[in-house]
Amino acid sequence: MKLGKNIFGVGAMTGISRVFGFVRDMLIARVLGAGRLSDIFLAAFKLPNLFRDLLGEGALSAIFIPMFADSKHDKNFANNVFSWLVVVLLGLTIIFEIFMPAFITILAPGFSADPGKMETTVVISRIMFWYVIFICAAAFLSAVLNAFSRFILAAFMPVMLNIMLICALLLSVYFAPTTILYIMAATVVLSGIIQCAVLWGRIRAGNFGLRLIVPKWNGKIKSMLQRFGVSLVGSGFYQITIIVGTLVASFQSGAVSWLYYADRIVQLPFAMIGLAVGTVLMSSISNALAEKNMRSVYIQQNSSLRRSLMLIIPSMVGLFVLAEPIIKNLFQYGAWTPESTRAVAVAIMIQCLVLPAMLISQIYSKTLYASQDVKTPVKTSMISLGVATILYVALFYHLGYLAIPVGVVVSGYVKNLLLARACKRKGLIKWDGRTVRATIGFCAWAGILGVGLWFAPISGIMSMCIAMAVFGVLYLPVAYLIDKRA
Repeated sequence: MKLGKNIFGVGAMTGISRVFGFVRDMLIARVLGAGRLSDIFLAAFKLPNLFRDLLGEGALSAIFIPMFADSKHDKNFANNVFSWLVVVLLGLTIIFEIFMPAFITILAPGFSADPGKMETTVVISRIMFWYVIFICAAAFLSAVLNAFSRFILAAFMPVMLNIMLICALLLSVYFAPTTILYIMAATVVLSGIIQCAVLWGRIRAGNFGLRLIVPKWNGKIKSMLQRFGVSLVGSGFYQITIIVGTLVASFQSGAVSWLYYADRIVQLPFAMIGLAVGTVLMSSISNALAEKNMRSVYIQQNSSLRRSLMLIIPSMVGLFVLAEPIIKNLFQYGAWTPESTRAVAVAIMIQCLVLPAMLISQIYSKTLYASQDVKTPVKTSMISLGVATILYVALFYHLGYLAIPVGVVVSGYVKNLLLARACKRKGLIKWDGRTVRATIGFCAWAGILGVGLWFAPISGIMSMCIAMAVFGVLYLPVAYLIDKRA
C-alpha cells in the first residue's frame, strides 16, 4: 500500500472539508445571526454530532478494523456487525424521538424562558436525529473501505454535508427565517442518506456484498462490544475534560471565544496531517499484524512519522510566528478588537507546541488499537486528560485563560510518553536512526526559516500569504533532501 499517497489524499480531503466547514460557519452566522435561530440549530445539531463522535467514527473504526483484518476480511462478521449497529441505532432513535423534550430540557434548560424556543428546538431535533442512523452507518461503511485500503471516497464524505448545508443557506433568501431551520434539518438528514448510498454503492462495486441480516450473538460480537464499551469510557472522559476547560475559562470574560478560535486554527494542520496518518495506519498496520509481519509494521511507522513530521513541524513554526497576523487578517473586523486578536494569538503560540506530540500519539495509539489493545489508549487518555484538568484549575488563578493551552500542551506530551512506554513494552514500535536524524534536520531547518519569517514585513493578508508561500517554497525541497539523505 502506498502510504504517502494515501496519507496525502486523506489529508487533502480533510483540508477541503475544513475549508467548507469554515464557509458553512460563516454563512450560518450571516443567515441565522448569533441569537435565537442559531441557538436552536446548534443545540439540535449537537445531539447527532455527539452520537456520531461516540458511535460512528473513531471508536467504531478503531475496534472493527483490527478484528476485521484478523478475521481475514470475513464477510459474515462484517454483515453481523453492520446488522447489530443498525438495530442499536434504530433503538436509540426511537428512544430519543419519544423523549426528546426531556433531552432538550437537559441539554438547553435556558430555552424554556423564551416562549416557543424550546418547542421549536424539540421539533428540529426530532427531524435531525434521524441523521444518526445514516451517518453512523456511513462511518461503518467507511471503515470497511478503509480496511481494504480505499480511503479517498470515505474521507470525502464530510465535505458532502458541508456543501449541502452551504447550498441550503444560500437558498435562505427565498424563505422565512424559521423555515430555513426546517430546510437545514432536512438537509442534514438527506446528506446522511446520500453518504450511505454512495459508500454502499462503492462497496458493492468492489464485489464485497455487504448486506443486512438477522443479527447473531456470538463470541466475536461480545468481544467487540466489550472493547467498544472501554473505548466509549475514554471518549466520555474526553468530553468531560472539554466541558471542564470551558467551565474554567468561562470565569474570564471573552476567554471561551478566544480559546475556541485558537483551537480551530491549531486543529487545522493536525486534522489534515495527524488524522490522515491515523486513518491510513489503522488499516495497514492491522493487516501487517494479522500476518505477523513486524518488519512491515516498523517500516510503515517510520515512513509515516518522517513524512508527517516533515509537514507538522513547519506548521507548528508557522503558527507560532504568524499567530497574530493570521488572527488579525481573518477575524479583526467589526466588533472584533485588537485585544481579542492578541489574546487568541498568544493562545495559539502556546497550543501549537503540542502538534508534534499529538501526531506521534496518533501513531502510537493506532498501533495499539491495531494490535487489539483497547484498554491502554483509553487509560493513557484518562491520565493525560486528568493532568490537563488539574492544570486548568491550578494555573487559572496565575495565568487566566492561558492555563487551558498550557494544560493541553503538558497533557499532550504526558500522553505521548505513556503511549510510547506501552508500545515499547509490547515490542510494537521501533524508531530507526534515519527517522531520528530526519526529525532533527526538519526542526533545525524549520527553525532557521522561522527566524527569518519572524522579521518578515507583514502588513496585510497579501503580504502574509506571500511570506507563507516563500516559507513553504524554501522549506519543502530541503526537507525532502533531508529525508532522503538522513
